[in-house]
Amino acid sequence: GMIYLHASEVVSHGKLKSSNCVVDSRWVLKITDYGLHEFTAGEVQTMGEYALYRNLLWKAPELLRNKHSAPRGTQEGDVYSFAIIMFEIQSRNGPYGSCELTPKDIIERVITRDENGHPFRPRLSEISSTPKFITDVIKEYFKSLRTKLKPMQKGMKSSIFDNMMAIMERYASNLESLVQSRTDELIEEKKKTEELLHDMLPGTVADQLMHGKQVEAESFDMVTIFFSDICGFTTLSSESTPMQIVDMLNDLYTLFDTIIEYYDVYKVETIGDAYMVVSGLPKRNGNRHAGEIASMALHLLQELKVFKIRHRPNDQIKLRIGIHSGPVVAGVVGRKMPRFCLFGDTVNVASRMESNSQALRIHLSEPTMNLLVQIGGFELQERGNTEIK
Repeated sequence: GMIYLHASEVVSHGKLKSSNCVVDSRWVLKITDYGLHEFTAGEVQTMGEYALYRNLLWKAPELLRNKHSAPRGTQEGDVYSFAIIMFEIQSRNGPYGSCELTPKDIIERVITRDENGHPFRPRLSEISSTPKFITDVIKEYFKSLRTKLKPMQKGMKSSIFDNMMAIMERYASNLESLVQSRTDELIEEKKKTEELLHDMLPGTVADQLMHGKQVEAESFDMVTIFFSDICGFTTLSSESTPMQIVDMLNDLYTLFDTIIEYYDVYKVETIGDAYMVVSGLPKRNGNRHAGEIASMALHLLQELKVFKIRHRPNDQIKLRIGIHSGPVVAGVVGRKMPRFCLFGDTVNVASRMESNSQALRIHLSEPTMNLLVQIGGFELQERGNTEIK
């Protein structure tokens, strides 16, 4: 633009500064406010001293020294102004960067040189990260050598529009990578959430909740429920620290959780030292539920023979177990922390069978016994009449 202007009848701009450079909708730089020098020279200056001197920050030193210089300026003066604008672009700052002097003080130093007699110019150290060919051009332009305007084009390999398009393409590519990365993270977190939900609830129930469906309570004609707790747990707790109890229960229930994976059962919940398991729901399995629970209970007792309590390795966990078979109703309770719960007298009877059991023994109700007899393969011993409250 300036090369064209200098080659035209206008000859020079005279008031070139960054505020006279605008970018259109196609990212093309346009130079404005040139020509009509004699017309604008007659305008009455109504701006204050600060604004007046600030408008002179782009003006060449030789023009500042000559108060009678032509309004149209000179081509050499335009080259100097061009260098100031280049410095602004590279420093992302004002015409003299971070210089703390007032515009008036700056103009006076530009006219009279600095205290060492050197020309006062913007500090190129502020744009040290700028490519060398640009800083070299700025240095030459500060000397007001017009012949350096044309070679400047040789360093420009593309237009500003091409540069912006390249930047936008890189940004889009980076954005795509970022979106893909965030999507992968979201999928991974969703997978973890689904796995956690499937650990908390039966698979079919978890799937319904994930699809936004309401889980209706369901009645089951016959299931088998397992309850267990630790004999002497209160005494053990009083003789141990809370952390020791937590570690012990974590070790114990980790063992239990591993064992129940081998059977067609579902862990309903653990409360303190109590462990509750059911078979026959939510997926019905005929009359196999009693055999699954009985086999699981025997497996648990077998593993307890070698289970060690960390802080009391010489003591054995004395588990007592109660099992009962009968009808129940199952459903999900709550929204923020949904729980799969069982309701019915069968739950209460199974709990009573456990509380009236003995250490390292499995206490069965008559309905469960009848089912195991039908299945076969289990040795049962009659305990005798026991009052269950």
